[in-house]
Amino acid sequence: MIPRLFQLGTLAAIVFMHAPVWAQTRIAPVATEQYYSDAGLEQAWSDENYTALLSAIEGLADHGLNPEHYGYARLVALREDVEARDRLATSAWLAAASHLLYGKLDPISVEPSWTVAARQADFATVLSYALSTGTVAESLDGFAPRQPIYRLMKAELARLREDLADGTLQVSEGPVLKSGDTGVRVSELQSRLVELGMLAEDSVTGRMDEPTLTAVETFQSSEGLDADGVVGAATLRALNRGPQARIDQVRVNMERFRWLPDDLGRRHLRANIASFDVTAFEDGTPQRTHLTIVGKPYRSTPVFSDQIEYIIFNPWWETPPSLARSDKLPLFQRDPGAVERLGFQVLDSSGAQVSPASIDWNSLTRTNFPYRLRQAPGPLNALGEVKIMFPNPHNVYIHDTPTRGLFSQRQRAFSSGCLRTQDPVELAKWLLEETPDWTPVRVDAAVSSGRETRANLASPVPVHILYLTVVSDETGGVRYLDDIYQRDGAVLAGLRATPS
Repeated sequence: MIPRLFQLGTLAAIVFMHAPVWAQTRIAPVATEQYYSDAGLEQAWSDENYTALLSAIEGLADHGLNPEHYGYARLVALREDVEARDRLATSAWLAAASHLLYGKLDPISVEPSWTVAARQADFATVLSYALSTGTVAESLDGFAPRQPIYRLMKAELARLREDLADGTLQVSEGPVLKSGDTGVRVSELQSRLVELGMLAEDSVTGRMDEPTLTAVETFQSSEGLDADGVVGAATLRALNRGPQARIDQVRVNMERFRWLPDDLGRRHLRANIASFDVTAFEDGTPQRTHLTIVGKPYRSTPVFSDQIEYIIFNPWWETPPSLARSDKLPLFQRDPGAVERLGFQVLDSSGAQVSPASIDWNSLTRTNFPYRLRQAPGPLNALGEVKIMFPNPHNVYIHDTPTRGLFSQRQRAFSSGCLRTQDPVELAKWLLEETPDWTPVRVDAAVSSGRETRANLASPVPVHILYLTVVSDETGGVRYLDDIYQRDGAVLAGLRATPS
């Protein structure tokens, strides 16, 4: 299913409001007429400005957008027809401006939980200024995101298009390739590694030998995959990504950045599901990054923004009803002693505590489970020592975990939707830096007490949970990540779709 494109607005007056209204962002002919009426114009475009517009529309390809979706061919054909071209030019500029500012797609159509605030602009004022000052091309580029990673992706897109003619060797689909395997697919793998500069040209032996395993591990590390030397599905996808696949991936992530505001908050947390990490930012600069475990593909972590309001040390875990039924009930049916051994309390519908020994667990089903479960603080508590709270309808938050060994793995999609974060006590201290009563010493004391303790932040800190499969490599380039939730395709389909 192709995601919903931003549709042509029908209320012309709304089009030029400062606040983004999703119905406005592909500009209707009536909105174009409203612009002429408000500006008192019959003709807006001089030859010079029109020529600049043609160049700017063609340049939308640099932003991963298709110039033909803005009528480029027709604009070129009407270059000499001053009367016929004028309103078409205005409509094209408005459509391009809105897509650069808000994105071509409605983010909610691909991320239903999306709550991130969009950027704002007064299109009519900007267009009038651009026409009067001859800055049409600059005016459109000015709507593009200002995030440094967007500029890096734009440069990467240009580089990839230069490489497109070279093609890419492919490794055929098939079973997992591992140490000792032989055959044609191993030779294809070795040839691809030679092409990537990770294996010597004389190493195409058709056998998964030590040099090949080492090259595979090097490649996996560069892609953010588990460096185990085994060529499974994720490694094969990464190996077979040629310039066109990379182009598509960059275009998708440029679109995702167009959905974001330029300012995500003076101090904020940015969680990227695809890179399995949470980063604290202050004044636009990363301060600390924490490895993170995200939701399994069938219990995916939602994408949304919220505000961190408080932190709980040594939290009780109020087990969500869905997990109580699907995870804990089967466990307790197999091992009734696990209820008390793991520190769970069982409560009835009135909130009264029920003795686990009095319950016939095998008589219960997922549809007939009348109890609440809560787990006491302690070393086995599912939330660990810290729960970072931003109350939201998804019941998602950032927390510690007792299963810390999972952080050693590169791909960490193991949770039921929440973000299990490494070193959450240190992250909590950073969040509380501007809350005078909560010094690092007091945080340590609260954790050591073993008692549930709440710390309210003096000012809420924004948290943005995002899904980005192209990120900065911190050396002036970009790094490609595995599309663990298989979400890139929906965005790409929307970018390829011709507006109706």
